[in-house]
Parts: sequence; structure tokens; C-alpha cells
Amino acid sequence: MTALQVAVVGVGPRGLSILQRISELAADLPAGCSLDVHLIDPGDCGQGVHPAQQPGHLLTNTVASQVTMFADGRGPSFTEWAADSGYRQFAGAFYPTGDDSGTPVGEHAYLPRQLLGAYLGWVFDRTARGLSRHVRLVHHRDRAVDVEQTDAGRFAVRLEKGFVVLSDYLFLTTGHGRRTPTEEDRAYEEFARDNADRNPRLAYCSTPYPVGRLRRIAPGSTVAVQGFGLTAHDVISELTVGRGGTFSGSGPGMEYRVSGREPRIRLFSRQCLPFSARGVNQKGITGAHQPRFFTKESVRQLRQTALRERGDCRLDFTDEVLPLLLREMGYAYRSAEEQRPVPPEDYELTTGDRRVLEELLDPLLGKQFANQEAFAKFFADHLVSDLEHAELGNATSPVKAATDVIRDTRASLREAVEFSGLTPGSHGVFNRTYVPVMNRVAFGPPRHRNHQLLALMRAGIVGLAGGPGSRVVLDPEAARFTVRTDYPDGTEIQHADALVVARLDAFHPESDRSPLIASLLERGLVRPYSNGTFKPGGIDIDERGRPVTATGEPLNSAWAVGCLVEGPRFYTHALPRQAMASQFTLDADMAVRDMVADIKDRHDTTPEEENAGPVRTSVSVP
Repeated sequence: MTALQVAVVGVGPRGLSILQRISELAADLPAGCSLDVHLIDPGDCGQGVHPAQQPGHLLTNTVASQVTMFADGRGPSFTEWAADSGYRQFAGAFYPTGDDSGTPVGEHAYLPRQLLGAYLGWVFDRTARGLSRHVRLVHHRDRAVDVEQTDAGRFAVRLEKGFVVLSDYLFLTTGHGRRTPTEEDRAYEEFARDNADRNPRLAYCSTPYPVGRLRRIAPGSTVAVQGFGLTAHDVISELTVGRGGTFSGSGPGMEYRVSGREPRIRLFSRQCLPFSARGVNQKGITGAHQPRFFTKESVRQLRQTALRERGDCRLDFTDEVLPLLLREMGYAYRSAEEQRPVPPEDYELTTGDRRVLEELLDPLLGKQFANQEAFAKFFADHLVSDLEHAELGNATSPVKAATDVIRDTRASLREAVEFSGLTPGSHGVFNRTYVPVMNRVAFGPPRHRNHQLLALMRAGIVGLAGGPGSRVVLDPEAARFTVRTDYPDGTEIQHADALVVARLDAFHPESDRSPLIASLLERGLVRPYSNGTFKPGGIDIDERGRPVTATGEPLNSAWAVGCLVEGPRFYTHALPRQAMASQFTLDADMAVRDMVADIKDRHDTTPEEENAGPVRTSVSVP
């Protein structure tokens, strides 16, 4: 029996999806052919950045009933698994009681990420148990640090502890990256180190993950948190609930009881706008807005027109794509406002509709604030108003109906953006300007996170460090970080002992700290993706998911999926949704089908006796 070697580097959800496809397609392997699948990951397979050991107060940011590793329905969704496993809810916490105590896990629940890790681990175990006898797993609990292509066209994957895995096929599913320190990082770290003798509370965190690193922030100190997104909510939760504080009540009546071990948290960012809360889901588990104007076909028609008129099928997002998205959002807004399905042929985006949408996308439009007090009032009022719309639901609230369109038309956005679908200049504008706005208005936290934020503000634990345009300045005299914001009435100055950058790093291979990525670049096995002069990040791949080498040729027998290719692809990190087509699943399926087809083409295997060959069992290598 011919045993081919397959290496999967990084076995989070994306690596797990590759294994699921291998399991499903193993029956298509030629007779007499088997696979040794080498899973290279120091952690528990399947979990990735969602370890089951993380604190229970860190939540998923998607309704659990819409998360699944079985988009085809052949296995339980996240919610179904939690219910089947006996989990029940007790005052916001979830425990596997296996009885009728507490309340059941509902379809609108946002479950802890530790439970998501447990679900992903369960899916891995189920997948491993269901493998045919022609597929053997070898889990190397180690990190890959180098890949070299041999003269025979195989891959030698070198692990951190020195072991080398020789493989015929390679899947790169390494997940989130982490940047090397920037000049700003080094300056902040040096400032904290050099002034620690005068202010022992000084601390700088260039990333809050894993959240255990936030223990260095002293109780009673002041911490400036840069960011208002989902990562900032993790930081706030770790520094409050993670320190023994408790919330009581719900909605506008929620209250926070301090533990006495919290720091004072002060938030700021470039715009100082909170992320909008997710609206109550009124569309059902598999429901979504069906686009009438911003469709994949309409984008293709724009390309044909562009090619005919200017000889270049690349689009300008602001001038050509955005009008379709705004019209779609306006249509959803109008339909919700009138509470009836407006005939699409009767709808045109009016000047009034456009003005409403522009204010939704940019709440600061046309506004000026005399001082910090005026901005803080605007901030709180904006949070309250957004939560009122969120409670109405994503079909009843015109605001949430409109912004939810962005989530429901991601396939159209991909059609417009992926593989240099935009001109280089427009691609840069899209990434720098529109993606942050879309994330803020459509991919925000669960509603109760923003209710908690308001409760913490009322309790005096959380406040604003500044307003729009705020910036960090080092103050050696005070031995503290300083956040400054300029207002017509004067400059607002707030000091902090600690500074936490609350954002995930975008993956740029040239500045990633992974030795594996550095090795792949140095050997020319991959190259950074670029759209002309614009480099959005990620490594270059062809449309089959094969890495493009430094010479411009696809790397045969290798595939890359997930965050590693966020650049040529768009929005790669979302897990599959129940009973809906998912790019997550399609990417894995295409890659594994290509491998199986290549095996059929390249390997001349012959049928063997049914029980021929030694017994091959899966193993884990420490």
C-alpha cells in the first residue's frame, strides 16, 4: 500500500476544515493508496485562537446558533452541541449540568469562547474517529519553523524541536499573525522600562492576548485602552469581571458592582466611536437579506462595462461599487421603515436616504465638539440610541436592517474586491476607510456588551481618555503615558500608567514575527500579495488557493487558506453558518479536491488485499 504524507501546518478551525474534507473525500483515493496526515500544532487540534482553557467571560461575537463546522447539516451547530452536551445558563454563565436547572441555551445566545474551543475540539475528535482506515493522523505538538522543497518536489517541514516532517502535500492554515515590534512599540516599551523606578505601575501591552498578560496592570492604576472594537471589549471584561467585579440586571437597568481590584479604564481611538451592537436577530438561524441591487452578477456587469469603456476590468470602489451597496442598504432601510417589502423596481436611492446612510456610517459627519464634556455626552447618547435600535431587531429597526446588509452581502463584496478586483488606489481606500467603518457598524459586539459598557461608565470604572483625533504622548516628567485631544476650548490631557493596544494585527508577511513565514519568504516559496502598488497584506495565491512563489509560479502540491491569504481574499476569518454556502468551507473543499485529483494523476497505485499492510494507528507526538 502506498502511504502518501500530508502536512497541515496550524490546526485551528481552518486546519480542522481541511481534515474534515480529507475525511469526506478519502473514499475517492485510488485503491491501494493511504494518507499519513501530519497535524503540526502545539495546542489541542481544532481550537486555534479559541482555547477551551480561556476565561469564561470572553464571548463569541456571533449568535451561537449561526456558527457551525457542519454547513451541510451533517453535524450539530454550536448551539445544538451545547444543548446536547447538557449546558444550561445561570446568570450569564454556562455549565454542563445535564438536568433542567438554569435556563436552556437559546438560539439568540452568545456563548463563551471557551465553549467554542470545546466544540471545535469535539468536532476534531469526531472527525478523527470517523476517518477511514486508509487515513492515519500524527499530531506533532510543536511549531513549524521552516519549510524546504526537496529535489524530488516534496516538502521538508522543520519543527521547533528539530524534527523534520517529509510530506508530499502541504496545507498552510496558520491562522492569525502577530507583528514584529514597530518603532512605536519599541519606544513605548523603552519608556515603560526606563521609568519603572519612578512609576512601578508603568506597563505597555502591544496586544492583550493572551489576556493573562493584563495581570501586570495594577489595581487602582489608570489604563488607556486604544480601540473600541471587539478586542477592547475583551480587555474591559478581563479588567472588570476577570478581577471579580459583577453585573446585575439587564438592559438599561444593568448595574456593575466593583471588586476593588479594577484599574480605571480610559478608552480612546482615532475617531473615538463605539462599535454598534448587533440587533436582535429576527431573520432566523439561516435567514439573510436577499440582495436586489448589490449582487455578484451586478458586480460582474460593472466589470464588463469597465473593460469595454476603459480596457481595464478593475473597479473603483467609491465610484462604482459603493453606490450599489448604498442602494441596497437604502432599500433595506426603507422596507423596514415602512414595514413592508418595497417592490425593488420602485426603489431609487433618494438624497434623503443617502443622507441617512452617510450619518449611519459616519456619526461625526458635520459635528464639532467644544470640549471633552460635549463629546462625552454625544458618545453616551449615541450608545443609548444604537442600543434602542438593536433591541428593536434587524428587521424592525431601519438602522439595523440597513447595516445588516453589509453582513449579508459579503459574497458581493468578495466579488468586487478579491484577486485585485479593485484598482490599486481604490483598494487602498477600501481597506483604510471603508473596512473599518463596515466593521464598526455591522460586526460589533452583542447588545449586552454595550449595556455593560454604559454600566461601567456609570460606575466610574470606564471613561473616555479623549475624543476624535486623540493621540498618545510620552510624558517623562510625570513618568506616565498621556492622551491628548485638541478642542476649540483647549487641549484635553489625560494621564495613564498603562497603555494597551486593543486591536488584532493584520497579517503582513514582511513584518510578521513567525519564523515559518520568514523562512517561506526567504526560500521564495511564497511572496507577499500586492495589487499593483498597494500591499493589503497576506501571501499571494492563485484562485485555486496555491501559494504563488517568488518567481510568479504556483507552488504545486501546496495550498493556503484563512488569515494567511487575507489580501487576495477578503473576510477570511468568519466561521461557517448553518445551511448556508460558506467561503470557509468552499476553500477547504477546493484545496482537498485538488490534492485528491493530483494523487489520481500522479500516483500509479495498484489494488491490494483488503487486509494487506501493517495496522496503522493515529498518534500524538509531544
